[in-house]
Amino acid sequence: MIYDAFQKQAIDYIKDGYSVIVSAPTGAGKTIIAEYIIKDCLQKEKRVIYTAPIKALSNQKFRDFHENFPEKVGILTGDVSINPSAPILIMTTEIFRNKVLEQSDNLNSYSWIIFDEVHYLDDYERGTVWEESFIFLPPHMKVLALSATIPNIDEISSWLRSIHKIPLRIIKENNRPVPLHFFYQVKGDIMDDLHKVNFIAYKRHGFRRHGSPNRPSSLIKHLFQNHKLPCIYFVFGRKRAEYLANEMLRFDFLDQGEKTKIRDLYNKLCKRFDLVNDRSAQSLIPLVERGTAYHHAGMLPTLKEVVERLFTSRLIKVIFTTETFALGINMPARTVIFDELRKFYGTSFATLKTRDFYQMAGRAGRRGIDREGFVYSRVNPHYVSFPELHRIIHDPPEKVRSRFNASYATILNLYERYQERLYEVYPLSFHYFQAKKQLRKKAIELLHNKVKILKELGHIRKNRLTDKGIFASNVYGYELSLSELYEKGVLERLSAIELGILSTALVFEPRKGSILPRLSRSARNLSSITDNTLGKIQRLEKRFGIKPLSKVYYYHLSPCVEAWFKKEEFDRLMRYTDADEGEIIRQFRMAVQILREILDTPASTALKDRVKKAIYIINRDIIDAERQLRS
Repeated sequence: MIYDAFQKQAIDYIKDGYSVIVSAPTGAGKTIIAEYIIKDCLQKEKRVIYTAPIKALSNQKFRDFHENFPEKVGILTGDVSINPSAPILIMTTEIFRNKVLEQSDNLNSYSWIIFDEVHYLDDYERGTVWEESFIFLPPHMKVLALSATIPNIDEISSWLRSIHKIPLRIIKENNRPVPLHFFYQVKGDIMDDLHKVNFIAYKRHGFRRHGSPNRPSSLIKHLFQNHKLPCIYFVFGRKRAEYLANEMLRFDFLDQGEKTKIRDLYNKLCKRFDLVNDRSAQSLIPLVERGTAYHHAGMLPTLKEVVERLFTSRLIKVIFTTETFALGINMPARTVIFDELRKFYGTSFATLKTRDFYQMAGRAGRRGIDREGFVYSRVNPHYVSFPELHRIIHDPPEKVRSRFNASYATILNLYERYQERLYEVYPLSFHYFQAKKQLRKKAIELLHNKVKILKELGHIRKNRLTDKGIFASNVYGYELSLSELYEKGVLERLSAIELGILSTALVFEPRKGSILPRLSRSARNLSSITDNTLGKIQRLEKRFGIKPLSKVYYYHLSPCVEAWFKKEEFDRLMRYTDADEGEIIRQFRMAVQILREILDTPASTALKDRVKKAIYIINRDIIDAERQLRS
């Protein structure tokens, strides 16, 4: 195989025994380096772990590697466990973090850890998981860290060298094998010069009030006529993706031969994934037959996979999708379109970060197929100022900042190992490495306050974890409220169906405007108990200045859980909720993951038996993620 210069350099370092961090644009070919390590480990009868930030990417890697290395690949994601003793083990980063904290001895046989999308260190909600994984990395494991282009890769590598003393090398690649060209749709005009955009859209009469509307259909027509399909059209809303896809029914991108091929392939895939009679799959047929589709998290996971396979067949010419399609999943196209340049960042809408823009834009240009890729941004001068637009396109990507915020479960696991010396762990963090003295002081104070809360609630007594503390140390993210319910005996009194209702309420996060349905007596009783329990916990957290507060229980899916326990068909659950199909499946799978974590706690045999029953009933048919991977 002929490698690019940066790939060869990385592989040479690996041959010489170094750990390696690679920073390169999306689409540059970072995965080839990971594949080299995997092949090398198999040849030498060694083992390797591959971590990914989201389950969808873990699942795709499992399918890809399983095709290349049959019988050698396993996967662990919380709701999936297939061949867990395999020499190539794929897992989410959370699962790896849990393993290094709880049972690092189980990792002795693995010589390499591959961290994909390591810029996730900067993720507000989950970045701390990456940081903890690095801090507690077993000393015998070598590291390959793959990242989108980030300007402070040297800083990250210096931090890793400082805490592990490992021989480490950096690879920085700024060039893409397929160059990108940028275009802008403004008031119906398409232009390739940012300065023209500035003049026409922003300077002439302030904002230009006249001109043609910025219609997506006219932009798609332009691409079709100029042979720039296939195209990934990024939107930041599920309903918007479906709406725009249906607006494209006026187009037909396929010739008769392609129509026959895609119809046959779609029917074959729908049969394979039990979607022949599914309403959502049926509603896609008119789009698919014209070479169009949509893809978002609200869809059935199996239907998303069908759409992905259609897209890789090159018969789908335009796909309307949300941003998760850009994250690691190998689905390039000739052209990428941004519907807008603003998105929701946790608490409010803001213009896109440069790093996020290029993560998505990097899907343009298929290596080995296209000589160049094209990126079109639909610009509304009323929402994005010219300086903001210029910053998105031309500024260097944002630096990765630490989001270190150890969970209560992490702290309990550390306390069991280090007792009062656990505060010595903080100076090993990337946060400590980056932060100034005042921020370091706040971080260590936060750690002390979390320990005070754990002691006040009875998780730690006489410098040891109590039974309650051991329970909480196994339930990441929901430890305080669940352990309170455990200590009070509430969990012991719950039936299997009530455990299903409780766990789903714990993981569910309603969208804005979601309506709470009428609840059954069981759900109302549970809601009253959890409200009181959580109220006590949150008052304590507010007193100690803890943010974010422990998660609220939302019972919006309780009627769905009850119907599912009564063995109703999945499509009938939609009568009880305004949530999407994919959302219900994801929440049920997350509930199963929480229930499985309870099985690793000191809970009684009777409670664990009811937990197993709840898991068995919830995790059936379309909810069973393993079933999809085995298809």
